[in-house]
Amino acid sequence: MPQPFRVGLTRDFLKPDGSVGFGDIGLDMLDQTQGLRWDFLPYDEPILTSESIDGYDALLVLGPRVTRDTLVKAEQLIIVARFGVGYDNIEVSSCTDNGVVLTITPDGVRRPVAVSVMTYILALSHKLCIKDRLTRNGRWNDKLSYMGNGITSRTLGIIGLGNIGQEIISLAKPFDLRLLATDPYITREKAKSLGVKLVDLETLLSQSDFVSISCALTESTHHLINTKRLSLMKKTAYLINTARGPIVDEKALIDALKKGQIAGAGLDVFEIEPIDPNNPLLSMENVIVTPHAICWTDECFLGNGKSACQSIIDVFKGKIPKHVVNPEAFEHPKLEKRLNH
Repeated sequence: MPQPFRVGLTRDFLKPDGSVGFGDIGLDMLDQTQGLRWDFLPYDEPILTSESIDGYDALLVLGPRVTRDTLVKAEQLIIVARFGVGYDNIEVSSCTDNGVVLTITPDGVRRPVAVSVMTYILALSHKLCIKDRLTRNGRWNDKLSYMGNGITSRTLGIIGLGNIGQEIISLAKPFDLRLLATDPYITREKAKSLGVKLVDLETLLSQSDFVSISCALTESTHHLINTKRLSLMKKTAYLINTARGPIVDEKALIDALKKGQIAGAGLDVFEIEPIDPNNPLLSMENVIVTPHAICWTDECFLGNGKSACQSIIDVFKGKIPKHVVNPEAFEHPKLEKRLNH
Protein backbone atom coordinates (compact mmCIF):
# COMPACT_ATOMS: atom_id res chain seq x y z
CA MET A 1 0.00 0.00 0.00
CA PRO A 2 1.54 3.35 -1.00
CA GLN A 3 2.55 5.75 1.73
CA PRO A 4 0.44 8.93 2.01
CA PHE A 5 1.86 12.26 0.90
CA ARG A 6 2.53 13.97 4.23
CA VAL A 7 2.03 17.70 4.78
CA GLY A 8 3.32 19.41 7.92
CA LEU A 9 1.93 22.74 9.17
CA THR A 10 3.99 24.90 11.50
CA ARG A 11 2.52 25.08 14.99
CA ASP A 12 2.27 28.88 15.05
CA PHE A 13 -1.04 28.43 13.22
CA LEU A 14 -2.42 27.16 16.56
CA LYS A 15 -3.83 29.05 19.53
CA PRO A 16 -2.67 28.01 23.03
CA ASP A 17 -5.78 25.81 23.34
CA GLY A 18 -4.76 23.88 20.22
CA SER A 19 -7.37 25.26 17.82
CA VAL A 20 -6.45 26.89 14.52
CA GLY A 21 -6.04 30.59 15.24
CA PHE A 22 -7.05 32.05 11.90
CA GLY A 23 -10.43 30.52 11.21
CA ASP A 24 -10.94 28.88 7.84
CA ILE A 25 -7.63 28.69 5.96
CA GLY A 26 -8.75 26.17 3.36
CA LEU A 27 -7.48 22.99 5.01
CA ASP A 28 -10.57 21.18 3.74
CA MET A 29 -8.81 21.20 0.36
CA LEU A 30 -6.17 18.90 1.84
CA ASP A 31 -8.82 16.74 3.54
CA GLN A 32 -10.58 16.22 0.22
CA THR A 33 -7.42 15.13 -1.63
CA GLN A 34 -7.16 11.33 -1.57
CA GLY A 35 -3.70 10.03 -0.71
CA LEU A 36 -2.69 13.18 1.16
CA ARG A 37 -2.46 13.50 4.93
CA TRP A 38 -1.70 16.59 7.00
CA ASP A 39 -0.86 17.37 10.61
CA PHE A 40 1.01 19.92 12.67
CA LEU A 41 4.75 19.71 13.21
CA PRO A 42 5.68 18.31 16.63
CA TYR A 43 7.29 21.49 18.00
CA ASP A 44 6.66 25.22 17.95
CA GLU A 45 10.13 26.53 17.15
CA PRO A 46 11.48 29.78 15.65
CA ILE A 47 13.80 27.85 13.32
CA LEU A 48 12.56 24.53 11.99
CA THR A 49 14.95 21.69 12.74
CA SER A 50 15.73 18.84 10.42
CA GLU A 51 14.32 16.43 13.00
CA SER A 52 10.93 18.17 13.15
CA ILE A 53 10.41 18.04 9.37
CA ASP A 54 11.64 14.48 8.93
CA GLY A 55 9.17 12.35 7.00
CA TYR A 56 7.24 15.21 5.44
CA ASP A 57 6.79 15.70 1.69
CA ALA A 58 5.48 19.26 2.03
CA LEU A 59 5.55 22.07 4.57
CA LEU A 60 3.00 24.85 5.00
CA VAL A 61 4.97 27.55 6.82
CA LEU A 62 3.75 30.67 8.60
CA GLY A 63 6.45 32.36 10.72
CA PRO A 64 9.34 29.98 11.53
CA ARG A 65 12.59 30.18 9.59
CA VAL A 66 13.68 27.52 7.16
CA THR A 67 17.48 27.43 6.90
CA ARG A 68 20.22 25.30 5.42
CA ASP A 69 20.36 23.30 8.64
CA THR A 70 16.61 22.69 8.41
CA LEU A 71 16.98 21.09 5.00
CA VAL A 72 20.30 19.28 5.38
CA LYS A 73 18.63 15.88 5.91
CA ALA A 74 15.40 16.56 3.99
CA GLU A 75 15.51 13.60 1.62
CA GLN A 76 11.73 13.47 1.23
CA LEU A 77 10.72 17.16 1.16
CA ILE A 78 9.46 18.52 -2.17
CA ILE A 79 7.82 21.86 -1.39
CA VAL A 80 7.79 24.65 1.19
CA ALA A 81 4.53 26.56 0.75
CA ARG A 82 4.93 29.90 2.49
CA PHE A 83 1.65 31.23 3.90
CA GLY A 84 1.99 34.83 2.69
CA VAL A 85 3.77 36.86 0.06
CA GLY A 86 6.99 37.63 1.96
CA TYR A 87 9.63 34.93 2.24
CA ASP A 88 12.47 36.55 4.17
CA ASN A 89 12.13 33.77 6.77
CA ILE A 90 13.01 31.17 4.12
CA GLU A 91 16.55 30.72 2.81
CA VAL A 92 15.75 30.49 -0.88
CA SER A 93 19.24 29.41 -1.92
CA SER A 94 19.13 26.53 0.58
CA CYS A 95 15.80 25.38 -0.83
CA THR A 96 17.19 25.48 -4.36
CA ASP A 97 20.43 23.74 -3.39
CA ASN A 98 18.44 20.93 -1.81
CA GLY A 99 15.92 20.59 -4.63
CA VAL A 100 13.01 22.00 -2.66
CA VAL A 101 10.41 24.23 -4.34
CA LEU A 102 9.34 27.42 -2.56
CA THR A 103 5.95 28.97 -3.29
CA ILE A 104 4.19 32.07 -1.97
CA THR A 105 0.58 33.32 -1.98
CA PRO A 106 0.38 36.74 -3.65
CA ASP A 107 -3.23 36.23 -4.72
CA GLY A 108 -4.28 35.86 -1.09
CA VAL A 109 -2.75 39.11 0.16
CA ARG A 110 -3.22 41.31 -2.91
CA ARG A 111 -6.56 42.93 -2.02
CA PRO A 112 -6.25 42.80 1.82
CA VAL A 113 -2.88 44.59 1.88
CA ALA A 114 -4.00 47.17 -0.68
CA VAL A 115 -7.09 47.85 1.44
CA SER A 116 -4.78 48.24 4.45
CA VAL A 117 -2.79 50.94 2.66
CA MET A 118 -5.96 52.84 1.87
CA THR A 119 -7.03 52.42 5.51
CA TYR A 120 -3.81 54.10 6.61
CA ILE A 121 -4.22 56.92 4.09
CA LEU A 122 -7.73 57.69 5.28
CA ALA A 123 -6.97 57.30 8.98
CA LEU A 124 -3.85 59.49 8.81
CA SER A 125 -5.38 62.19 6.63
CA HIS A 126 -8.46 62.44 8.87
CA LYS A 127 -6.37 62.16 12.06
CA LEU A 128 -8.67 59.35 13.08
CA CYS A 129 -6.66 57.98 16.00
CA ILE A 130 -5.93 61.44 17.39
CA LYS A 131 -9.64 62.32 17.33
CA ASP A 132 -10.47 58.99 18.95
CA ARG A 133 -8.15 59.86 21.84
CA LEU A 134 -9.57 63.39 22.12
CA THR A 135 -13.05 61.97 22.51
CA ARG A 136 -12.06 59.32 25.05
CA ASN A 137 -10.02 61.79 27.12
CA GLY A 138 -12.71 64.43 27.40
CA ARG A 139 -10.93 66.86 25.06
CA TRP A 140 -13.94 67.44 22.82
CA ASN A 141 -13.24 71.13 22.22
CA ASP A 142 -9.62 70.47 21.17
CA LYS A 143 -10.87 69.14 17.84
CA LEU A 144 -10.35 72.56 16.21
CA SER A 145 -6.60 72.06 16.62
CA TYR A 146 -6.60 68.81 14.66
CA MET A 147 -8.03 69.61 11.24
CA GLY A 148 -7.76 66.74 8.78
CA ASN A 149 -6.79 66.86 5.12
CA GLY A 150 -8.88 65.82 2.16
CA ILE A 151 -7.20 63.45 -0.26
CA THR A 152 -8.81 64.54 -3.53
CA SER A 153 -6.08 65.67 -5.95
CA ARG A 154 -3.34 64.76 -3.45
CA THR A 155 -0.44 62.63 -4.65
CA LEU A 156 0.11 59.02 -3.69
CA GLY A 157 3.57 57.63 -4.40
CA ILE A 158 3.91 53.84 -4.55
CA ILE A 159 7.33 52.24 -4.11
CA GLY A 160 7.01 48.92 -5.92
CA LEU A 161 4.49 48.20 -8.69
CA GLY A 162 4.12 44.49 -8.17
CA ASN A 163 1.05 42.53 -7.24
CA ILE A 164 0.06 44.72 -4.27
CA GLY A 165 1.20 48.03 -5.77
CA GLN A 166 -1.04 47.50 -8.78
CA GLU A 167 -3.99 46.67 -6.56
CA ILE A 168 -3.43 49.89 -4.58
CA ILE A 169 -3.76 51.80 -7.85
CA SER A 170 -7.16 50.27 -8.58
CA LEU A 171 -8.44 51.19 -5.11
CA ALA A 172 -6.95 54.70 -5.13
CA LYS A 173 -8.39 55.85 -8.47
CA PRO A 174 -11.96 56.52 -7.21
CA PHE A 175 -10.49 58.94 -4.64
CA ASP A 176 -9.07 61.10 -7.46
CA LEU A 177 -5.54 60.76 -6.16
CA ARG A 178 -2.66 61.64 -8.46
CA LEU A 179 -0.58 58.48 -8.76
CA LEU A 180 3.20 58.17 -8.98
CA ALA A 181 5.27 55.00 -8.80
CA THR A 182 8.85 53.84 -8.86
CA ASP A 183 9.94 50.34 -9.80
CA PRO A 184 13.09 49.31 -11.70
CA TYR A 185 11.31 46.32 -13.20
CA ILE A 186 8.32 48.16 -14.70
CA THR A 187 8.41 49.93 -18.07
CA ARG A 188 6.89 53.36 -18.63
CA GLU A 189 4.44 51.79 -21.07
CA LYS A 190 3.26 49.32 -18.43
CA ALA A 191 2.94 52.09 -15.83
CA LYS A 192 0.97 54.22 -18.26
CA SER A 193 -1.41 51.35 -18.96
CA LEU A 194 -2.03 51.15 -15.20
CA GLY A 195 -2.79 54.85 -15.03
CA VAL A 196 0.27 55.79 -13.00
CA LYS A 197 3.28 57.97 -13.81
CA LEU A 198 6.64 56.23 -13.44
CA VAL A 199 9.32 58.41 -11.82
CA ASP A 200 12.58 57.95 -9.94
CA LEU A 201 12.50 57.49 -6.17
CA GLU A 202 13.72 60.98 -5.37
CA THR A 203 10.99 62.60 -7.48
CA LEU A 204 8.36 60.39 -5.92
CA LEU A 205 9.44 61.30 -2.40
CA SER A 206 9.57 65.02 -3.08
CA GLN A 207 6.16 65.21 -4.78
CA SER A 208 4.02 62.76 -2.83
CA ASP A 209 1.61 63.53 0.00
CA PHE A 210 1.45 59.83 0.88
CA VAL A 211 4.32 57.41 0.27
CA SER A 212 3.42 53.71 0.37
CA ILE A 213 6.14 51.07 0.51
CA SER A 214 5.08 47.95 -1.38
CA CYS A 215 8.38 46.44 -2.48
CA ALA A 216 10.16 43.30 -1.29
CA LEU A 217 12.97 43.36 1.27
CA THR A 218 16.24 42.61 -0.54
CA GLU A 219 19.85 43.67 -0.18
CA SER A 220 19.16 46.61 -2.48
CA THR A 221 16.02 47.75 -0.60
CA HIS A 222 17.42 47.43 2.92
CA HIS A 223 17.25 50.97 4.41
CA LEU A 224 16.02 52.22 1.06
CA ILE A 225 14.27 54.97 3.01
CA ASN A 226 17.06 56.62 4.97
CA THR A 227 17.91 60.02 6.42
CA LYS A 228 18.73 61.55 3.05
CA ARG A 229 15.57 60.32 1.37
CA LEU A 230 13.31 61.22 4.28
CA SER A 231 14.63 64.76 4.01
CA LEU A 232 13.21 64.92 0.46
CA MET A 233 9.64 64.39 1.65
CA LYS A 234 7.16 67.20 2.23
CA LYS A 235 6.60 68.32 5.81
CA THR A 236 2.92 67.55 5.22
CA ALA A 237 3.55 64.04 3.86
CA TYR A 238 2.90 60.66 5.46
CA LEU A 239 4.98 57.49 5.14
CA ILE A 240 3.17 54.14 5.06
CA ASN A 241 4.98 50.82 5.36
CA THR A 242 3.06 47.55 5.04
CA ALA A 243 5.96 45.67 3.41
CA ARG A 244 8.95 44.91 5.66
CA GLY A 245 10.41 46.97 8.50
CA PRO A 246 14.10 47.04 7.47
CA ILE A 247 13.22 48.79 4.20
CA VAL A 248 13.06 51.90 6.40
CA ASP A 249 15.94 53.07 8.59
CA GLU A 250 13.85 53.24 11.75
CA LYS A 251 16.23 55.51 13.66
CA ALA A 252 16.20 57.94 10.75
CA LEU A 253 12.39 57.83 10.65
CA ILE A 254 12.11 58.52 14.39
CA ASP A 255 14.45 61.47 14.01
CA ALA A 256 12.49 62.84 11.04
CA LEU A 257 9.22 62.58 12.97
CA LYS A 258 10.68 64.28 16.04
CA LYS A 259 11.98 67.15 13.92
CA GLY A 260 8.69 67.52 12.05
CA GLN A 261 10.30 66.73 8.69
CA ILE A 262 7.21 64.67 7.79
CA ALA A 263 3.65 64.81 9.12
CA GLY A 264 3.36 61.24 10.35
CA ALA A 265 3.48 57.57 9.53
CA GLY A 266 1.40 54.40 9.34
CA LEU A 267 3.52 51.37 10.24
CA ASP A 268 2.54 47.73 10.24
CA VAL A 269 6.14 46.51 10.20
CA PHE A 270 9.30 47.35 12.15
CA GLU A 271 13.02 46.69 12.06
CA ILE A 272 12.72 44.45 15.12
CA GLU A 273 9.51 42.53 15.75
CA PRO A 274 7.82 42.47 18.17
CA ILE A 275 8.52 46.17 18.62
CA ASP A 276 10.23 47.24 21.86
CA PRO A 277 7.59 48.72 24.24
CA ASN A 278 10.01 51.64 24.78
CA ASN A 279 10.32 52.46 21.09
CA PRO A 280 9.65 56.23 20.63
CA LEU A 281 7.27 55.47 17.74
CA LEU A 282 4.72 54.15 20.23
CA SER A 283 4.40 57.49 22.01
CA MET A 284 3.96 59.64 18.88
CA GLU A 285 0.36 60.71 18.32
CA ASN A 286 0.94 61.24 14.59
CA VAL A 287 2.00 57.61 14.09
CA ILE A 288 -0.44 54.72 13.68
CA VAL A 289 1.09 51.34 14.53
CA THR A 290 -0.24 47.82 14.07
CA PRO A 291 1.44 44.47 14.95
CA HIS A 292 2.31 43.26 11.43
CA ALA A 293 -1.33 42.28 11.15
CA ILE A 294 -3.34 45.14 9.67
CA CYS A 295 -4.34 43.02 6.69
CA TRP A 296 -5.28 40.03 8.85
CA THR A 297 -8.88 39.39 7.87
CA ASP A 298 -10.92 36.31 7.12
CA GLU A 299 -10.53 37.20 3.43
CA CYS A 300 -6.76 37.37 3.70
CA PHE A 301 -6.26 34.12 5.56
CA LEU A 302 -8.67 32.08 3.50
CA GLY A 303 -7.02 33.40 0.33
CA ASN A 304 -3.52 32.65 1.61
CA GLY A 305 -4.52 29.21 2.81
CA LYS A 306 -6.25 28.19 -0.41
CA SER A 307 -3.31 29.36 -2.48
CA ALA A 308 -0.76 27.51 -0.33
CA CYS A 309 -2.85 24.34 -0.20
CA GLN A 310 -3.35 24.42 -3.96
CA SER A 311 0.43 24.64 -4.47
CA ILE A 312 0.89 21.55 -2.32
CA ILE A 313 -1.90 19.67 -4.11
CA ASP A 314 -0.45 20.63 -7.51
CA VAL A 315 2.94 19.17 -6.57
CA PHE A 316 1.27 16.05 -5.16
CA LYS A 317 -0.51 15.59 -8.51
CA GLY A 318 2.67 16.15 -10.51
CA LYS A 319 1.83 19.67 -11.66
CA ILE A 320 3.96 22.80 -11.49
CA PRO A 321 2.32 25.14 -8.95
CA LYS A 322 1.74 28.86 -9.40
CA HIS A 323 3.88 31.50 -7.71
CA VAL A 324 7.13 29.52 -7.53
CA VAL A 325 9.97 31.63 -6.12
CA ASN A 326 12.80 29.34 -7.26
CA PRO A 327 11.85 27.59 -10.53
CA GLU A 328 15.46 26.46 -10.94
CA ALA A 329 14.79 23.91 -8.18
CA PHE A 330 12.90 21.83 -10.74
CA GLU A 331 16.20 21.12 -12.46
CA HIS A 332 17.75 19.60 -9.34
CA PRO A 333 18.30 15.81 -9.60
CA LYS A 334 17.10 15.33 -6.01
CA LEU A 335 13.73 16.86 -6.82
CA GLU A 336 13.39 14.84 -10.00
CA LYS A 337 13.98 11.67 -8.01
CA ARG A 338 11.41 12.66 -5.37
CA LEU A 339 8.81 13.57 -7.99
CA ASN A 340 9.32 10.26 -9.81
CA HIS A 341 8.90 8.45 -6.52
